[in-house]
Amino acid sequence: MLALLGLIMVVTFTYLIMSKRLSPIVALTIVPIVFALVGGFAPDLGKMMLDGLKMVAPSAALLLFAILFFGLMIDAGLFDPLIRKILKRVNGDPIKIAIGTALLSLLVALDGDGTTTYMITCAAMLPLYKRIGMNPMILATVSMLSLSIMSGMSPWGGPATRAIAALGLDATEYFIPMLPTVIGGAAWVVFTAYLLGRAERRRIGNIALESGGGNCYIKEILGDNPHKRPRLAYVNLVLVIAVMTALVLGLMHAAILFMIGFVAALMINYPQLDLQKERILAHSGNAMTVVLLVFAAGIFAGIFSGTKMVDALAQTLVDWIPEAWSHWFPLVVALTSMPLTFVLSNDAYYFGVVPILANAAAAYGIDPVEIARASVLGQPVHLMSPLVASTLLLVGMVDRDIGDFQKATVKWAVLTSLVITALALLTGALSFMV
Repeated sequence: MLALLGLIMVVTFTYLIMSKRLSPIVALTIVPIVFALVGGFAPDLGKMMLDGLKMVAPSAALLLFAILFFGLMIDAGLFDPLIRKILKRVNGDPIKIAIGTALLSLLVALDGDGTTTYMITCAAMLPLYKRIGMNPMILATVSMLSLSIMSGMSPWGGPATRAIAALGLDATEYFIPMLPTVIGGAAWVVFTAYLLGRAERRRIGNIALESGGGNCYIKEILGDNPHKRPRLAYVNLVLVIAVMTALVLGLMHAAILFMIGFVAALMINYPQLDLQKERILAHSGNAMTVVLLVFAAGIFAGIFSGTKMVDALAQTLVDWIPEAWSHWFPLVVALTSMPLTFVLSNDAYYFGVVPILANAAAAYGIDPVEIARASVLGQPVHLMSPLVASTLLLVGMVDRDIGDFQKATVKWAVLTSLVITALALLTGALSFMV
């Protein structure tokens, strides 16, 4: 009954936000409360929600200061040289723009951080999308798929790191057989960008933009405002490199690093108090929207975990898998990781569900490392979830609703998961039979 209640809750929540019956913030908060009351969890409801808020508080702080930090870097014009080079290359061709988006996001996503990937990619490409009338959902889709490949499957990315830690595996043993899948997945993302760009070219045509003169489209896109600080470009670049290096080395929590980086950037670029206040207010709307969604997602995750609905769903899944499918267990894990990671946070899935699946697989003689590899193949679908903080940032940056985002990306996300699953099977990262 608990598993059924959890399943109905997830279906109800997904329907309400995709049909726009409720806003994501309202649905993330109200729906789990109602189902918890129906399940008889009223006495513990407050504690569950508070636990959920505590769980997401670091992520909320991270996104708040990351948005402000990169917002200041964009204001100061740090990324203008990179944007200028990309604009000269792609001009107004939707296919080149979409492929350029894929290559840029794949490169930036190597650091494993979704917030950084989306901030830099959107800063570089969104003005051009707006300039020629391209659908910004293409930017969002390609960026999300790039992150799911480069961060989702690499051992320094969040999902694989959790799977390796939860099962006590060796990172090298996990990753080397996955390399062909990662490379093939990256190629698939570029191909997907080509398909999306080709469809957009049919819709709006190939627009020739002027690359010089008084009507220079590059100047138009980049703008010329008093907030840019070209003379401080190298100082800002050093600051960004320092923050990202400390992030990769794990010197401090990411939220603290971005807070320090934001304060330093504010003092360096806008030492006057009135300018500091103006720049903070300029980015506060976007930051507040994302932070509120993260806290609402914490309510959902806290109740989902606290009521043990997630445990019941996972155990039911294991119980329902026929013994005849035992030789295909890694494939089953790969396929079920799509819906499970959509409704669960990475922590809940990799620390709560994956060990259960690994124990079940061990009974069939399957190496836990295969379960770890299989468990990350649903990341393209996971990144559609409103429970993913960086996804909420991406949706906010392209100024779209989460429901519209899911409708636009669901086909490509599922297809990408199936493609990388097939690649993992064909290259031996997952076995067909024991």
